[in-house]
Amino acid sequence: MRTQVVIIGGGPSGLLLAQLLHRQGIATVVLERRTREYVLGRIRAGVLERGLVALMEQAGVGDRMHREGLEHDGALISYGDQMFRIDLKAHTGNGVMVYGQTELTRDLYEAREAAGGEMVFNVADVEIKDADSDRPHVTYRVGTETHRLDCDFIAGCDGFHGVSRQSIPPDRKREYEKTYPFGWLGILSETPPVSDELIYATSTRGFALCSMRNARLSRYYIQCPDSDRVEDWSDAAFWEELKCRIPPAQAEALITGPSIEKSIAPLRSFVCEPMQWGRLFLCGDAAHIVPPTGAKGLNTAASDVQYLYAGLRAFYEDGKMGGLAAYSAKALSRIWKAERFSWWFSTLMHRHPEMSEFDHKMQIADLEFLRSNAAAQKAMAENYVGLPY
Repeated sequence: MRTQVVIIGGGPSGLLLAQLLHRQGIATVVLERRTREYVLGRIRAGVLERGLVALMEQAGVGDRMHREGLEHDGALISYGDQMFRIDLKAHTGNGVMVYGQTELTRDLYEAREAAGGEMVFNVADVEIKDADSDRPHVTYRVGTETHRLDCDFIAGCDGFHGVSRQSIPPDRKREYEKTYPFGWLGILSETPPVSDELIYATSTRGFALCSMRNARLSRYYIQCPDSDRVEDWSDAAFWEELKCRIPPAQAEALITGPSIEKSIAPLRSFVCEPMQWGRLFLCGDAAHIVPPTGAKGLNTAASDVQYLYAGLRAFYEDGKMGGLAAYSAKALSRIWKAERFSWWFSTLMHRHPEMSEFDHKMQIADLEFLRSNAAAQKAMAENYVGLPY
């Protein structure tokens, strides 16, 4: 069997790339090791940068996002009893879209199915062969049958633990990593959000985030030790701790309820260089991970998709490899800026175990500078809504 582009990974980045290529008449096959239901069951961030919103429109899957998504022109930051607003629209002319990653992925699945695009689920033993030649191919197993798929290019959109990055020889890549000594305990509840805009909060007890999926579905997080387990936290304990970390007015207004999902996410910064080897190209978590502070994970994957799509489109239109040859350098230039923003925002808002009183004073000074300085707010707003592609 043969196709033009094999896409390993049926999450949002793989599906978005497939949809963009389909609209240009470029054939793809998407391989996914899980089921459609499993992928749609994953709970992820839902703050979309302006660039991702534009890509969804370009892919022809933006209607429901615009109909049901929540446009946010600002974000709130609190420390102790103090709170101030970053006016994204005033500083950049743009806002962000709050639209759950699950819903975005569902839209892409439906578009893929409507287009008759080929997807193979429950694949196992995926192997990438001859990626450093002009005749790459992929082998995989479904049940007891092994298949071979010849192609022109391979897009590795299969996440941090996927086969794509592992297929690059160790002497051809370098990996950079920082792990944080805490995680985010998050719950999803069928309750109205405590605020119309996201609240990023820090206190002597740690970080908290008040977010939402829609007007009836809220997503809340609190910083917790990386040794904690979900079983350590009852719903009541979570709500009580959240109230201690947000300003009194919001704590009093908070409507609580039973959690319908609860999980702990570790915090990590990770980058693999380069993001390509021969005709294999890495996208999203396969190449880089950011802490969730500022919601850059899905958005950095989207910028990868944009650069790779542009390179592939140029190749199939004029046969030139220039755009693809420059993919890694172009993608990494933007990725490192997103890594810096996520690292800075995480450092600013979390209580680190090794922090001294001096460190805490510096953190407060940084917050007060951000509160009072228009240039600092503009820089944050530009990063938050997304740097240009």
